[in-house]
Amino acid sequence: MQPIFMIGMQRSGSNLLRLMLNQLDEVAAPHPPHVLQRMIPLQSHYGDLSEDENFDLLVDDICQLVELNPVEWESVKLDRDEVKSLCRENSLIAVFGAVYDICAKAQGASTWCCKSLANIKYVDEIERYFKNPKYIYLYRDGRDVALSFRKAVVGDKHFYNIAKGWTHVQEIGLSLKSQIDSSRLFAVSYEQLTAEPDSTARKLCEFLGVRYTEGMLDFHRSTEAKRAAGSSALWGNVTQPVIQDNTKKFLREASEEDIRIFESVAGHVLDQLGYERHYVRNGEELVFSPREIEAFHIENERLKNELMRTVDKDDLERRDRQAGLLSQIQSRFSVH
Repeated sequence: MQPIFMIGMQRSGSNLLRLMLNQLDEVAAPHPPHVLQRMIPLQSHYGDLSEDENFDLLVDDICQLVELNPVEWESVKLDRDEVKSLCRENSLIAVFGAVYDICAKAQGASTWCCKSLANIKYVDEIERYFKNPKYIYLYRDGRDVALSFRKAVVGDKHFYNIAKGWTHVQEIGLSLKSQIDSSRLFAVSYEQLTAEPDSTARKLCEFLGVRYTEGMLDFHRSTEAKRAAGSSALWGNVTQPVIQDNTKKFLREASEEDIRIFESVAGHVLDQLGYERHYVRNGEELVFSPREIEAFHIENERLKNELMRTVDKDDLERRDRQAGLLSQIQSRFSVH
C-alpha cells in the first residue's frame, strides 16, 4: 500500500481536495485526527516502546484519538490487537500507518491519503517508515490564507503572525519539491484546483496512478461532505460545488496596511510561488522593530480571544473531545 500525504498549510483548500480524493474507489481519505502533529511531541513520555506495556498504551491512546475525531471514521473498528499486528515495528509512525491501513480496508480502498497538512514537518520520519510514499503539496496565496484564518476558530489572526507561519511552511514545501522526485510529489495551488477542477483532478489521478471519475467533482453531494459540514463551521463550504471565484479576496476584504505587512514578511515566497505583489516591491519591504513585533503579538492574542467569545459552543465541544484526551495523556505523564 503506497500512502499519500497532503502537505502544506491550513486554510488552503485541503478539505475540498480530501473530499474529491475520497470519491475515488481506490483512495480512502478520512478526516484527519492529526496523529503525528498531536502525538509526536508526547512520544518520548511513553518510554521504551519495545516493552509491551508502553507500546500497548501508545496504541490505545492513538486509537482513542481517532475514535474521538470530530468527523467520525465510518465503519472503522480499531481492534487494538489488529493495529499492533499491522505494525512493522514498535513505533508511533507504525501505529499511525496501521490505523490508516485499517481505514482503507474498511472502505475497500487500495491506499489512503492523510490530509493532516502539518505532516510537512515530519517528512523525514514518513520517508523512513513508508516505502515510496507520495505527497500532494497544496498551497494558496498567503494573503487569502491570512484572511481565512482571521475568520477561523483555529490559528493566528494577525497578518504578521500568519505571514511568518505561512512563509516557514512554504519554504519547507519548496525545499521538498526540489528534493523529492516529481513521480512522488505533486505540487498544486488552490487557485489552479478551483479554476480548473476537472483538468487538475485528472492530472492528480494520473500522478497517483488511479482511475479518474467524474464523481470527484460531485464531492459536495457525498455523505462524507455532509458529515464534515455538520461537524464544524470551519468546513461549511464543502457541501457546495467548487467555488471558482474564491481568490484574491484579500484585495476586497483586507486593509492595505495588512497586505503591506504580509508582503514585507513573505514577499520572497509569494514571488517564488508566482503570486503578484500589490503594494510592496522587491527590495522595499518594511522592517519591523522589536516594539512593533511585540504589538503585533499582543493584537494577535486579542483577536484570537475576541473570536473565541463568538464561537459556537457545540462546535467547541466536538473539538474538545480530542483536546480532553490529550489533556488526560499530558496529566498522566506529569504525575510520573
